[in-house]
Amino acid sequence: MILKSAQTSNLYRLIVISIMGTISVLLILLNFPLPFPFIPAYLRIDLSDIPALIAGVMFSPLAGVLVVAIKNLLYVIVTAISDPIGAIANFFAGVFYVLPVVYLFKKQQTMKNVLIGLAIGTIIMTIGMSLLNYFAIIPAYSLFMGWEEMSQNVKMSTVLVGILPFNLIKGIIVAVVFALIFVKLQKWIIEKN
Repeated sequence: MILKSAQTSNLYRLIVISIMGTISVLLILLNFPLPFPFIPAYLRIDLSDIPALIAGVMFSPLAGVLVVAIKNLLYVIVTAISDPIGAIANFFAGVFYVLPVVYLFKKQQTMKNVLIGLAIGTIIMTIGMSLLNYFAIIPAYSLFMGWEEMSQNVKMSTVLVGILPFNLIKGIIVAVVFALIFVKLQKWIIEKN
């Protein structure tokens, strides 16, 4: 009887994680640019990390990471993009953002911890993606696209004027929307833990 219950629980988790990954793909397709001329047009806001946050607080940090991974794998398949670098960057951004929220919520299941986690996740994502773009993603794009390597000044300018403010704004927008959703789901999520 206990084995059957564990199997049912694992199946339930797998189904929810898969559904959240699928919802994330739909949300990543519903993206929009920021109305700031200094942020490059290819950087677009989406709310696709919200299902990963929900799965993470419902189950575990691994569940949140799996939703982020499923989202990016499905996105590459659905859009048939020949540029996997953007999906890899999105994966890291999602992991940087989701893990602090989930870890703090699992430590103590309060709205305060969720809000602190969202703030920390925004900061980690902003700094992490700035560093990752400067040292890996921008050079990888240059190599992948056959462009001449950017000078250090151009890379630094791209990161400080485009990437950094974009991720900060995205983190804040996702935090506000997730906090509003979490208020409605908090009691149910705590019952599931």
